[in-house]
Amino acid sequence: MRSILVHADTGTATGTRLQTALDIARRMQAHLTVHINTPLAHFVAMDPFGGVYPLQDMMIRAQEAETALVTRLTAQLGGEDVPFNIITTSGEPIDEIVRAARLADLVVVPLDARESTSRSAAETVGGVAIAVGSIVLALPVDLTFTLAGRAMIAWNGSHEGANALRRAIPLLALASEVHVITIGHDKGKLPAADALEYLSRHDIHAALDERKLDGSIEETIQLSAVDIRADWVVMGAYGHSRMREMVFGGVTRYLLDNAKFPLLLAH
Repeated sequence: MRSILVHADTGTATGTRLQTALDIARRMQAHLTVHINTPLAHFVAMDPFGGVYPLQDMMIRAQEAETALVTRLTAQLGGEDVPFNIITTSGEPIDEIVRAARLADLVVVPLDARESTSRSAAETVGGVAIAVGSIVLALPVDLTFTLAGRAMIAWNGSHEGANALRRAIPLLALASEVHVITIGHDKGKLPAADALEYLSRHDIHAALDERKLDGSIEETIQLSAVDIRADWVVMGAYGHSRMREMVFGGVTRYLLDNAKFPLLLAH
């Protein structure tokens, strides 16, 4: 991982998210790109007759806040031993993060509704995870990502799960422990033994934990993470269609809405 993108804003969780990205970048000897988004379309009003009017005062205040944030982060990062650059965008957050992440190895984004503007956290993070080719680290508010912590891989033998495992290898190699959990049986899918063998080829010696279904799959994943005392969880995102999960719910949607630990996601 030599290129890391982190989304920054004026929210309270930016400091933790930025520190996480710095810790990873320093360990990986990576370049850090800080992405700041001020969606100008959010400062436009429409009247019943189809007229469109920019909310000038609000737009000016938002741009001033962005300038102040760039100045503050430039000064802060200038004192770190990590190469960085800061980019600003003005389009829709998902579109702009995805565009900025085209050549990123890791994307760090917030996982908290209070840090979002027009979309829920699940919609924003889910949209990014589906659209980017890199792995996405979603951080719930007030939680840090412990590089040398205990990692849990939620394995179901799916294409998405294999992508997440493969892309998380650089971080899994730094974990103090790695646990692979399976829930029930997935006939015809890649068995957990293959995942363990792949990990071992990278000198990662993981423990296999076969779990019985306890409630729903997503609830069992949550309970497993608590039992293992996982510091972060690796999993595939949206094995079903994203629309189906957004409308009817699903494992990814549930965990994005309810996760009590950082999530490393890949589609």
